[in-house]
Amino acid sequence: MAEIMQKKKPSFSLYRHCSVLLLLSTIFSSVRAFDYADALSKSLLYFEAQRSGRLPYNQRVTWRDHSGLTDGLEQGVDLVGGYYDAGDHVKFGLPMAFTVTMLSWGVIEYGEEISYVGEMEHAFEAIKWGTDYFIKAHTSPNVLWAEVGDGDTDHYCWQRPEDMTTSRQAFKIDENNPGSDLAGETAAAMAAASIVFRKNNPHYSHLLLHHAQELFEFGEKYRGKYDNSVGEVKSYYASVSGYEDELLWAALWLYKATDNEEYLKYVINNANSFGGIGWAITEFSWDVKFAGLQIIASKLLQEKKHKEHSHVLEQYRSKAEHYICSCLNKNNNSNNVERTPGGLLYVRQWNNMQYVSTSAFLLTVYSDFLQKSNQKISCQGGIVDHIELFNFAKSQVDYILGLNPRNMSYLVGFGPNYPIRVHHRGASIVSYRENKGFIGCTQGYDYWYNRDEPNPNILIGALVGGPDNQDNFEDDRANYVQTEACTYNTAPLVGIFAKLNVLNNPPLIASF
Repeated sequence: MAEIMQKKKPSFSLYRHCSVLLLLSTIFSSVRAFDYADALSKSLLYFEAQRSGRLPYNQRVTWRDHSGLTDGLEQGVDLVGGYYDAGDHVKFGLPMAFTVTMLSWGVIEYGEEISYVGEMEHAFEAIKWGTDYFIKAHTSPNVLWAEVGDGDTDHYCWQRPEDMTTSRQAFKIDENNPGSDLAGETAAAMAAASIVFRKNNPHYSHLLLHHAQELFEFGEKYRGKYDNSVGEVKSYYASVSGYEDELLWAALWLYKATDNEEYLKYVINNANSFGGIGWAITEFSWDVKFAGLQIIASKLLQEKKHKEHSHVLEQYRSKAEHYICSCLNKNNNSNNVERTPGGLLYVRQWNNMQYVSTSAFLLTVYSDFLQKSNQKISCQGGIVDHIELFNFAKSQVDYILGLNPRNMSYLVGFGPNYPIRVHHRGASIVSYRENKGFIGCTQGYDYWYNRDEPNPNILIGALVGGPDNQDNFEDDRANYVQTEACTYNTAPLVGIFAKLNVLNNPPLIASF
């Protein structure tokens, strides 16, 4: 696993905006404060519950045990490891890669804040558990294993991962069966992770970058949507947005990792034809990368060396700010994101919290950009400064943690009131370490799925799908639309929790 980074005194740069931190902490002192350090620790713990493969000696989620130890065996390749994406046991490459990209981005932006809490080691481990698997899955330059398991057969059974009897067939993309979106997102994840490990594990960082570059070249040369090549994924993680956003996204992360102008030129030259400066999007997710891409491109405007590309970068920024204004409900048209009566962003019924956590992260990052560059946003509904933007992002995080009409935390295990019947096979059945007796495919449904009792294992740090558009939530294991959690729900919160902890800790600011 990643090298241990000891808890240390924060560096000077952590307080580069101390006056604003002091101002904001004063503003927030009169409202409800949460233990964001605890939320951060719990969010990182969740990824250990989602691990597939042989668990390490320092595994902290003790109700889990080894699983999926023969993954890839039928195909003659080692695909042991990686993450289960949600409450089932299929390993889907696209959402797993997006999860790792977002974890890495959080560390890149807020690594010092994460280190201050003493959680950097766990952040490294969460990222590396994914990237170790991607290295295995990328068996040759133009081959990437896209999925292990079959969603249809998996959903027939309610079993612990340690008892799996369902198909573990693996599916791949290659020259004849392209998947530019999957290759692009995996390249982005490995490029972002290479930045994370550059200082503490340079050899591993270099290895990740090598894989990222090969995957980008593969995705660019053999273009196509991965769900056309791997039909089994269409019912679960279909690539609705196409592959263009992932290719731009991968190129931009590779530019950040290498400083190679060729990658930036790719982002500039394909900005129009790939929709980077054409699509005004109101969501950011495992499928749709445009908003994240546009925000990173906007940040490049701070650097003088990008002046020759400023015309195109400004167009990226225009679309980024359309996304931000839509979240703030300050676009004078129908392109605003709906909100619940309690103030939560509401994009769609199924697993809405994924869009809330990604929005909160992007708005926080852009608030930092505005603060650093001393700029404001001009929305159709008015001028927005970095404080207003950050306040709104914080409101979404606080809603998640319990400041909502139900006084419920949607981050499992946080606070006194949280979902106790999460739609999750492993959490809802007695722990394998407590009872190693085999639980069959339908036996899990018969004895565990329909129980009214709380889950025997708490899925700490999981962000569930959340309430409906009226702030209503039914804590029912069968209500998977609201009670299932996913890795990409929690991943964007890691960096925000760390930033909020520093902001909400007056002794830190006073010590400066």
